[in-house]
Amino acid sequence: MSVILEFTISSDAFQLGRVLSGSPQMDIELERIVPTGDMVMPFVWATGDDHTGFEESVRSHPAVRELSVLDVMDESGLYRIEWESSPTDLLRGIALANAVVLEAHGSRSWVFRLRFPDHDALSQFHNYVIEEGTQIQVDRTYTLTETSERGHRFDLTDDQREALVLALRRGYFETPSEVSLDDLADELGISRQALSDRIRPGNEKILRKVLLPSAADFD
Repeated sequence: MSVILEFTISSDAFQLGRVLSGSPQMDIELERIVPTGDMVMPFVWATGDDHTGFEESVRSHPAVRELSVLDVMDESGLYRIEWESSPTDLLRGIALANAVVLEAHGSRSWVFRLRFPDHDALSQFHNYVIEEGTQIQVDRTYTLTETSERGHRFDLTDDQREALVLALRRGYFETPSEVSLDDLADELGISRQALSDRIRPGNEKILRKVLLPSAADFD
């Protein structure tokens, strides 16, 4: 049975956090990690208005061999980071335990939500971080059959969920719409584009979770 682990960790406690902590004020989200041989490559989304500064900061870090831009969408960019040598810390522990990154974002501190295939895999990850001396603060563990007071998250970030819930409650998705995107953005204290960048990816995540698993029924 799958097990979910939620924890927080200081950016100083793992290599990816240290690399990204020197970046300008950008919203960073870990998309996924991909093991390739002995190396674990992270893919991250960076959202903000200083991608040039972000790229310069990451590329100048001695632990980084290459930073590749894979996709750009409005103020967001998807990047792949390749290391000079594979770090033996948090990300490697996640890969070895076959965990799936459901949510990971931060700056000075990071919030992670991981799904492990079973309790044995969770124990393997826990033992790994202890042996490596990686300090994490466990916030919560639960199985997928347990009811979460936060509801079914569909892998949404907190910002995406907040935007979608507000839009739904204010009637943004009604026909005709009962509120404009500008009004919602003002209520959240962000720009119209920033709100759009939360709602669209959030909608896509929900639709993928709901529709794609049953898409074969219509083939």
